[in-house]
Amino acid sequence: MKTNSHHATSQSKSPAVRLLIPRSQRRTFLFQFTLMTVLGWVVGGIVSLAIEKILWQGFLPFFAEQPQMWSFWVKILGNIVFALVFAADQALVMRRYLSGWRWMLATSIGWLLANAVSTAWINYIANLFNQPLTNDTAFALGLLSTLPYILSGVWLGLLQWLVLRSYTFKSWWWNFLPSISFFCISVVVWLLSFMHNLIPVPVMSWIEQGFTAMILGVIPAIGLCTLKKQLQRQTGISSVPSNLG
Repeated sequence: MKTNSHHATSQSKSPAVRLLIPRSQRRTFLFQFTLMTVLGWVVGGIVSLAIEKILWQGFLPFFAEQPQMWSFWVKILGNIVFALVFAADQALVMRRYLSGWRWMLATSIGWLLANAVSTAWINYIANLFNQPLTNDTAFALGLLSTLPYILSGVWLGLLQWLVLRSYTFKSWWWNFLPSISFFCISVVVWLLSFMHNLIPVPVMSWIEQGFTAMILGVIPAIGLCTLKKQLQRQTGISSVPSNLG
């Protein structure tokens, strides 16, 4: 009897563990998160390109004086618009489980950082091989350009983890999850490259974009479904971890 009583007391003192995404909501969440990610990818791309086009057409005489400088800033603005639309679409689903505003802010900033870091490294590597390339050199250049792209996902993962840690525990591995997504995207794009002679370039571009958006939705959605949130019981009352952390 004492053993059972001690066991019951230990259980009552141990923290209760529940999934961030309840099991009963997993299928719905997977579908909605993936759908909104794809939608955000498409809409964000269209809106950002439209804004860049409008700016160039509306301020062409002004931009013509320093086209390289203004091209840089217009591109930056387009990236910001894309990141905000992409993150906002995901936040519409995530707001039921955590702060939607914090998720949107973290995802948009993380995406911009990842994109800036990978672009800078890729441009740097490309400048190192600014000469006619042999097949071996071209392969090495492609590999060296892919690695910064994959590793840049850590920035996106870090910013999102700063939000998730307030709602979950043992979620440190999320820092590397976007890099896994970027790796899968790289593999898919590499496999599709063998079909370039069979499929027209515009169609292939849409296929690549479609797979990219799907991967960016499916893999994080699966990861979110495995995260656990902890409810600490104190004097019989369950309290959710602070959202300010």
